[in-house]
Amino acid sequence: MSTSTELRMVRALNQALADAMDADETVVLMGEDIGRAGGPFNVTRGLRERFAERVIDTPISEAAMTGAALGAALSGLKPVVEIMFMDFITLAMDQLVNQAAKAHFMFGGQARVPMVLRTPHGGGQNAGPQHSQCLEAWLAHVPGLKVVCPATPADAYALLRSAIDDPNPVVFVENKALYGIKGAIAAPAETVPIGKARIARAGRDASVVAYGAMVHRALEAADTLAADGIDLEVMDLRSLQPWDKQAVLGSVARTHRVVVAHEAVMSFGVGAEIAATIAHEGFDELDAPVLRVGAPFTPSPFAPSLEEAFMPGAKDVVDAVHELMGREGVANAR
Repeated sequence: MSTSTELRMVRALNQALADAMDADETVVLMGEDIGRAGGPFNVTRGLRERFAERVIDTPISEAAMTGAALGAALSGLKPVVEIMFMDFITLAMDQLVNQAAKAHFMFGGQARVPMVLRTPHGGGQNAGPQHSQCLEAWLAHVPGLKVVCPATPADAYALLRSAIDDPNPVVFVENKALYGIKGAIAAPAETVPIGKARIARAGRDASVVAYGAMVHRALEAADTLAADGIDLEVMDLRSLQPWDKQAVLGSVARTHRVVVAHEAVMSFGVGAEIAATIAHEGFDELDAPVLRVGAPFTPSPFAPSLEEAFMPGAKDVVDAVHELMGREGVANAR
């Protein structure tokens, strides 16, 4: 008989790491201050005490730790390396993009790189332009990398376990604003295959395709729109590369209107790829153009008031859906 327990996302991630390390002695953790300090957001708290030398504090060098993780993966270990803030992934791009992502291909399929790179993204902490970026579109553009971004504690646990079990590199993106949210996790906990979206809220008038923190802002928008008689469907991508094209096109076929929303800068983002695919492969199902919601093309500001204006929120989703409904109104949409 299955039961469930409620955990914050930070604890769900911690539990996923602990369970993976219990199940497989080749799983090792690497990163800055992840040992006694437990990492900048306490995701690895207590794991050094349980797993000793398998939790490795590294020098302050993203290039070094990612390169070491690559070597460890090629040598038979399953390293999970933590980059404190996604902004600092810039310092490890050669190791990640030119080496880890290419090894399986360049060795004719004979090499496996079972490494996970965990990193938080997103704003809301007034941390400014060097600690708030959402750079997942860069990584989703690289053949050989998988990219996931959970929105719930259950998916954080399930996707991290799947990422650790994957034979090739996975970038695991965690939105900082979600570390404290609570959610039920089944016991025994379930895994989720990478590349499988979920319907966070079923609806019939329009769809919002989102991931990470924007899933919650879309759900908030759905509550607001319900008061206007608009029934919004919310699709949680969960995985950005590969992404669940069939699930998204299925939602478009049900609602015939779609908004793609993410916290990242809108220009050249994940939403552009999804919108282009919908326009190409789902055109016959569309009753309105595909719209996007994202941050403006500017660095993230420090000031709380400016950051609040910079970050896309539920109101932006509401406005986009109202624009989608246009002159037809809700009555004609049903």
